[in-house]
Amino acid sequence: MITRRNFLGTAAILTGASIISGRAQAARIPEAVTMDHPNMQPPLFPSSGPDYQPIVTLNGWTLPWRMNGDWKEFHLVAEPVVREIAQGMKAHLWGYNGQSPGPTIEAVEGDKVRIFVTNRLPEHTTIHWHGMLLPCGMDGVGGLTQPHINPGKTFVYEFVLQKSGTFMYHPHADEMVQMAMGMMGFFVVHPRDPKLHRVDRDFVFLLNAYDINPGAYIPKVMTMTDFNLWTWNSRAFPGIDPLVVRKDDRVRVRIGNLTMTNHPIHMHGYHFSVTCTDGGWVQESARWPETSIDVPVGAMRAFEFTADVPGDWAIHCHKSHHTMNPMGHDVKTFIGVHQRDLRKAVGKLVPDYMPMGSAGMAEMGDMEMPMPDNTLPMMTGFGQFGPLEMGGMFSVVKVREGIGANDYKDPGWYKHPEGTVAYEVPNNLAAAPQRQDGNATTTKKPAVEVDVVKPRPKNGHRHH
Repeated sequence: MITRRNFLGTAAILTGASIISGRAQAARIPEAVTMDHPNMQPPLFPSSGPDYQPIVTLNGWTLPWRMNGDWKEFHLVAEPVVREIAQGMKAHLWGYNGQSPGPTIEAVEGDKVRIFVTNRLPEHTTIHWHGMLLPCGMDGVGGLTQPHINPGKTFVYEFVLQKSGTFMYHPHADEMVQMAMGMMGFFVVHPRDPKLHRVDRDFVFLLNAYDINPGAYIPKVMTMTDFNLWTWNSRAFPGIDPLVVRKDDRVRVRIGNLTMTNHPIHMHGYHFSVTCTDGGWVQESARWPETSIDVPVGAMRAFEFTADVPGDWAIHCHKSHHTMNPMGHDVKTFIGVHQRDLRKAVGKLVPDYMPMGSAGMAEMGDMEMPMPDNTLPMMTGFGQFGPLEMGGMFSVVKVREGIGANDYKDPGWYKHPEGTVAYEVPNNLAAAPQRQDGNATTTKKPAVEVDVVKPRPKNGHRHH
């Protein structure tokens, strides 16, 4: 048994994650701070030690710590949580300290960290510190490098942060189930030199995915590829926070991928430089310009740009189905299909039935259709010019003049200078020339006819 003295008094790095038991030891465990809502919290500035620009986690927060001698102590609690995916839908997940993903852990290169992990799940767990350089016994692989953390038990991990960078944490025990249920979080290590890699705003979010049936609350953990909810920090658009930026700020965006596929993250309006991976910082001479960065499975990427062009700039995964909410995998395509007769027939059985998709799916963006409780529409969200027809992995980088140095409040929609918005012009184009066959002019029927029939909106008028 590890006593209070030789456990908390040692300055040596332990060779394995250790169990905490007994009233005396438990009394020294720091309080477990929790979060019960998905609102983005202000950055947590350091109160001691080296200075750094703190992280802002989209729809998340940074875990507070306490100093115990020269150890920086944190407390994570693995537990069932309720996470609002977006307004109108909640999921029953597993996470840490009241939310999924868990809170971001921030520290500084060279820090000695002590992380208590309490298990309130119905099964055992561990935590793997993804990308970290540390003693083998602190690596968090259940059965291989440590005993499992059984329900009701608290273990402690102790190690020195050897290098700065962007890392993650997640279980390595029943990993398929526990990660599918939302157990993950970010671990950011800042350089000890406050001037090294310094930026004005530092955003972070995790890519994760779920398979939740319409009307259901719990993910299907056996899903391998057919996910229907693509999220950033377990949030889907329009529930994802905007990235609010002051004009001329130097901005870093850090992204981690714990889904089952890669994600090409594309940002409009800027060219950025790829500056960091989970392996470390990219030397300045080796950085490359991009507008999209592919984030592989189990990897982290960071990019930077100078926010010198105001506007509302989209940022999203460029896999088109990943910017949609619950998708069906066996949905038929009705492009060009006349559904008048189908509507009459089905309407006798299902009065609320509305045929969709004859002219594409855009009509779903501005129609209010009956859906099961706790289900998001496939395409949702409105901007100042109409429906955005987005969902899933989509947000907006809002670059503005006059924002305070650490102000992250949503400034609303961008006020475009006069004459800078695309606009409609009269359609007075000449008729298309007809095919000439010798001296005769013939008009052939188009090979494809599409009779666009829009669903009836609430005012009762049908549009063709």
